[in-house]
Amino acid sequence: MILLGACAAWSLITAAAHDGRPEGVLLAVLAVAAGYAAGRISGALLPVAAPCAGASAGLVLAVAVPDLSPGPRYAAPLGHAGATAALLALATGAACCAAWAARGPLLRLGLRLLAAGIVLTGAAVGSAFGCVAGAVVLLCSLAAGSMPHRGAGIVGLTLAAALVAGTIWAIAADALPAGLTEALEGRLTAHRVQLWQDALRLARRDTGLGVGPGRFGELSATAPQGALPDGRPHSAPLQLAAEQGLVGVLLPTATFGWTLYALWRTPRSTPIALTAGAALTTLAVIASAGNALSFTAVTAGAGLLAGWATARPWAGDDAQP
Repeated sequence: MILLGACAAWSLITAAAHDGRPEGVLLAVLAVAAGYAAGRISGALLPVAAPCAGASAGLVLAVAVPDLSPGPRYAAPLGHAGATAALLALATGAACCAAWAARGPLLRLGLRLLAAGIVLTGAAVGSAFGCVAGAVVLLCSLAAGSMPHRGAGIVGLTLAAALVAGTIWAIAADALPAGLTEALEGRLTAHRVQLWQDALRLARRDTGLGVGPGRFGELSATAPQGALPDGRPHSAPLQLAAEQGLVGVLLPTATFGWTLYALWRTPRSTPIALTAGAALTTLAVIASAGNALSFTAVTAGAGLLAGWATARPWAGDDAQP
């Protein structure tokens, strides 16, 4: 909560310095905080039913809400469709957490079938990346059942998120070998890479305070050239660096790191901790190359999942190493 409060306060400071618009950041922080509190409370009272209901709600949102459903206007990789992929990954993680918390074998099997159904729904609605993201979470959850200790898994998730974020930064800085950069650019589109390069240039202009929240679209030469410009660089770390400076990147990074630490220390079982960690790391990967965190449903869902995985059920403690 202290770190989330610091994120909100810093966005206000940088907005005041450069006449920015911090409302988007404040809404995201509020959604995460509210989701986490609701997750801790509902996870303590209903450790199986709450994440199961959340998984179902996430699935419905990903399929039914027009602004999240993939279609022609979301054809660019990891654009608005990144929010659909993020919701499917979080919903899969919630269903798997509920399965690990369930006591009876039939109930556990039914919840795993729900998780598998969420993964297949991604393919059915045309979200290939959502299908892949959900499948990764499901496989990580199944593998977590055979891990005696969670420390190695948490470290692996941390390194995976850092590797993706570092690769995105290296692409923006043109620091990768030419052949690798061209291959990645072909998958990510040249327009997205140009947005990242603009964000990095703005970040270098003022590394202390950035250019102000919500001002990337005004100052980027590439942003207005898109078919459907939204004023964002489609990379959470680069957007934070450009608009809020170095501190703006470090505070959310510390929040993610603290969440993984909380999952390492949670009284819940190791499979639940690692499943939630895998889903949140998948979200971090998607957010590193897209604008998924711009959707309130995604940020609130992340908070809910973290809350469910760190809550101590009142009915009993299912902790294990």
